[in-house]
Amino acid sequence: MKRKGINRAVLILTIVLSLWATASAQRRQRAAVQSQPPVAKTEAEKRILGVLDQMVAAREVYLDVGAENGRMLRLLAESAGAKNVVEIGTSTGYSGLWLCLALQNTGGRLTTFEIDPTRAAQARKHFEQAGVDGRVTVVLGDAHETVKRLKDPIDVLFLDADKEGYKSYLQTLLPLVRPGGLIMADNVEIAQDYVQAVTTDPQLDTVFFGRFAVTLKKR
Repeated sequence: MKRKGINRAVLILTIVLSLWATASAQRRQRAAVQSQPPVAKTEAEKRILGVLDQMVAAREVYLDVGAENGRMLRLLAESAGAKNVVEIGTSTGYSGLWLCLALQNTGGRLTTFEIDPTRAAQARKHFEQAGVDGRVTVVLGDAHETVKRLKDPIDVLFLDADKEGYKSYLQTLLPLVRPGGLIMADNVEIAQDYVQAVTTDPQLDTVFFGRFAVTLKKR
């Protein structure tokens, strides 16, 4: 009887270790897939990706989205055929460059808002290095005030500034977001009033990818 109990325990342990090994292998496989950098199709795309790599190597990225979320920005903006993209929180231009990868294919423009003059200057430099400065407008100042100048319909809105201001930005700009347009926000785990707003408004539908939220303004 004791022998049977030992065999059963060994069997259970073997199953648990097998499941753990399988899960670990799947995690490693997913990590390997996620770590693959995008392959440039054109020289223009190669130039932007080169500046993005240089920014990371030179540590000129401050509190920006990571590469995976940057790629998500590009994929969603390009899939939406975005012509007018608004970004709150330029920083040094890292996320803006990912958006420009989409905009160079859609023929769109980026208007990006930054309160810090040093970072705004760095962003302008990076946009110029990447050859996309002609389709980007950097607006310096307090975005809570400067975004009020916007009048045109917005295809994609990206929030990555003061988290306590997310809900205010949403309230100000949602009327400009076109039906079928997208609102994306980073670090939403520390913007709970924003999360509540985008998950309780019947005209919005929101999904979360970790700390990243993607919201559709319904048609």
